[in-house]
Amino acid sequence: MRVPFLAANWKMNMGRQAARELVQGLMETCAQVEGREMAICPPFHLLADIEKLVEGRPQVYLGAQDMYWQDSGAFTGEISAPMLLDVGCRVVIIGHSERRAMFGETDETCAKKVAAAVKHQLIPILCVGESLEEREQGLTEKVVTSQLHGALDGLEISDGRQLIIAYEPIWAIGTGKTDTPQAANETMQTLRQTLAQIFNEEIAQGVRLLYGGSVKPENIAGFMATSDIDGALVGGASLKPSFAQIVNY
Repeated sequence: MRVPFLAANWKMNMGRQAARELVQGLMETCAQVEGREMAICPPFHLLADIEKLVEGRPQVYLGAQDMYWQDSGAFTGEISAPMLLDVGCRVVIIGHSERRAMFGETDETCAKKVAAAVKHQLIPILCVGESLEEREQGLTEKVVTSQLHGALDGLEISDGRQLIIAYEPIWAIGTGKTDTPQAANETMQTLRQTLAQIFNEEIAQGVRLLYGGSVKPENIAGFMATSDIDGALVGGASLKPSFAQIVNY
């Protein structure tokens, strides 16, 4: 059984005091929830603070929003997998559409980052998704399968739990628009079929698939009622105490 996974992507938001207050509240309202897991992915400067707040709670994962594929070196401004492990991270977001669109992330760089994360036993949350133009042209399946192959071909994993995929239609991120649960689930089924081609059926069935794109308390239950959506990668709504309602859907 795939354990539901609800991940908070804070993006470039939150100061230390506000972050501590939010996480302390979440720990009171969410940490005892059984049968699901959650992740908090704050900006880098908050990782050490939040690690202390979630310590001793195995169902709460600390995560980063990006990483570089080299372990160390003259890479100003970057952070490596060993550094993330050192501060307590267990997951890392890779290839978010904002990284692709604004900072030149490609399938090739995603592949290097995913491989480095797996090497160091960090769980990568690999993001895929199509633009509105691609959606209107009926290219959703082509785009997301291409992104999966581009980032995962040649990767060796022995267990589906070593990888998480987040499907985030770009046109739904931060816009208030969302895919329908049925349409999103059909895309998830395509992703799982592609994962079976890249790895094998057993591994594909173990990979958790998250939906992202204007997820909020009012719509999370509909997505979680589908067959192949195993959780959500939540942006703006994760910055509020009501994120607890998403975790407690």
